Amino acid sequence: MLIRIPRGWEIPERDVTPEALVFGRRGALRAAAGLAAGGMAGPALAQDSPAPRNDRYPPGRAITAEKDATTYNNFYEFGTDKGVWRPAQKLPLRPWTLRVEGLVERPREFGVEELMRAMPLEERVYRLRCVEAWSMVVPWTGFPLAALLAQAGPKPEARYVRFETAALPAVMPGLRQSWYPWPYVEGCTIEEGLNDLSFLVVGAYGKPLPPQNGGPIRIHQPWKYGFKAGKSLVRISLVAERPKSFWEAIQPSEYGFWANVNPEVSHPRWSQATERVLGSGERIPTQIFNGYGEWVAGLYTGLQKERLWG
Repeated sequence: MLIRIPRGWEIPERDVTPEALVFGRRGALRAAAGLAAGGMAGPALAQDSPAPRNDRYPPGRAITAEKDATTYNNFYEFGTDKGVWRPAQKLPLRPWTLRVEGLVERPREFGVEELMRAMPLEERVYRLRCVEAWSMVVPWTGFPLAALLAQAGPKPEARYVRFETAALPAVMPGLRQSWYPWPYVEGCTIEEGLNDLSFLVVGAYGKPLPPQNGGPIRIHQPWKYGFKAGKSLVRISLVAERPKSFWEAIQPSEYGFWANVNPEVSHPRWSQATERVLGSGERIPTQIFNGYGEWVAGLYTGLQKERLWG
């Protein structure tokens, strides 16, 4: 018997082949390794030395006000309402380490400050589309996930990337909701992870990433629904078997592994055709792949039988 656990947020209702597929995943890893090792490390994140902006992926609309983007958040480890920014301030952001392990040649634990010195930091203005049918546009600071994977050296049998987020009962009251399958786990294929759009975020609005937005480090893949973006990461594992994500484990009929944005495929309980723009209240049409199809549609060639949406 399927036991359905209600969530507090519920509401009633161009194909360019990516670089990772053109050059092969090993070629993409070599390129990322050369970038990280070739003297192109970005500056430490600070308002007096902001990371350079990469304008390759224009968002197509205005940046969301910082106040709106940092006070309207989902982070179930801190609670189920949108005001989790208040309790999230108790999360200690330093020291913080991120473990990269599994099917890699060089498993290693990185300090966040170390990553910020070693990786090519840049700012990217990305859209974020929540599965709840609201959206925002944020200037994120970070570096491509591919650059970190290059440091670890994925083995040939690595097919998926598994993301695991922090579980700290002392400061995360939501962990007391024991019916949830903690810790929060997400995942993607290694080809998706090597796509240049896959971004490890350490800052927003020119400042260190606040805890409610996933500080000190999170993953963001802007063509997918926001629940795919694991916050406050502590572990990245390369694995051979497809990981089962947090929401997929709870309700697989509503939340799948791929969760790519598609306005023509509704959530079982509401439409995904439009989205509410955070801060303005305006409703606008949703775009397939959240408008990033030019860079990611080729990842899904031959996967028509997979449940790619939602």
